[in-house]
Amino acid sequence: MDVRRAQNIEDLRQAARRRLPRIAWDYLEGGAEEEYTANVNRDVFGKIRFCPRTLVNVGGRSQQVTVFGKTFASPFGLAPTGAAGLYGFRADTALARAARAAGIPFVISTAAFEAMEDVARDAAGATLWFQLYMSKDRDAALALVNRARDAGYEALVVTTDVPVIGNREFNRRNGFEIPFRLSGRNMVDGLLHPRWLAGVFARTLAHSGVPRFLNTDSNVGGKVIAKSLMDFRSRRTELVWDDMRWLRSVWPGKLLIKGILRADDALAALECGADGIFISNHGGRQLDGAVSPIEVLPAIRAAVGRRLAVMVDGGFRRGADIVKALALGADMAFVGRAPLYGIAAGGEAGAARALELLREEVDRVLALLGCPDVAGVGADFLWCPELSFVPAPHVRPAVPQMQAV
Repeated sequence: MDVRRAQNIEDLRQAARRRLPRIAWDYLEGGAEEEYTANVNRDVFGKIRFCPRTLVNVGGRSQQVTVFGKTFASPFGLAPTGAAGLYGFRADTALARAARAAGIPFVISTAAFEAMEDVARDAAGATLWFQLYMSKDRDAALALVNRARDAGYEALVVTTDVPVIGNREFNRRNGFEIPFRLSGRNMVDGLLHPRWLAGVFARTLAHSGVPRFLNTDSNVGGKVIAKSLMDFRSRRTELVWDDMRWLRSVWPGKLLIKGILRADDALAALECGADGIFISNHGGRQLDGAVSPIEVLPAIRAAVGRRLAVMVDGGFRRGADIVKALALGADMAFVGRAPLYGIAAGGEAGAARALELLREEVDRVLALLGCPDVAGVGADFLWCPELSFVPAPHVRPAVPQMQAV
């Protein structure tokens, strides 16, 4: 596909679906169980409409935002996406480069097929954040955190909503596991998608061997131990807020807690010394039936005020979605699947096209909204009688102090 012909993210999505074998497509697109939450993430945007102003001078529009003292060209970034290397050769590096060109941040996942050091080297100059899956093994976690620090990552994004893996039935049906293995059925499916087989899977095999996670907390002392998807996530069931306090004590950069869906958890993150939060339900891939981030965003922003940077992800496909999130109180929105559709459709150029489309749409919405600067976007531009936003719950008791170690 000539990605320049794509008129929206859906065009890239359809191209990605044609190009990818089922095992890769289902992993990208699927949600947990009935996929209720994954669908609500998208449906909720349709219930929020705009109330535009007219006869406003909207020349010289700006969508720049400043977060953590750094100005970004657009009010969105690239969310961490595990196993991005299924969709393009060295996809994380391509995503980081596309983000660099767009002037926005990129968050690399623990579950990446590329070492974070390689991405930092080959996308030098990009704003790079590292998403951490942390276990109770503090020595292993510290080794991973130090790798991120030494590689120049500016922020640590700690995902907390995966104490166990959600019920993703499509993975079991397809025999999906990491290190990646092809069953007979998947091999046939791969042969039916020769561009993916030759351009992604075979190139990855030649470059770095069987696809595996290279940034897990198994990487201790420079030794990479390939772990299964279940294994490297299995030691997180006992994580508590004290572990976030410890992490704050060893990480010198910005610290964000990802997986927040309650105002009291957002306040707990603040008490633990976090600089920001990601309001997120993991793209509908964990607890099916969970609320959408947009539904709880206003209450969480009201609870934390301006004391935390508030990021939000989940279901963003249009620039209008991003503007709605800003109006409800987000500092930035983060997109996950959208740039991966671009990667699958056309590599780095496809990812760049996805970001370009979103930027153009944000700009157009600002003009039509009668708001020349994203800094002026607020809830007064919205009309959403169909939504009953969740009120802020009572503040929980103080978080216990971290135990001495």
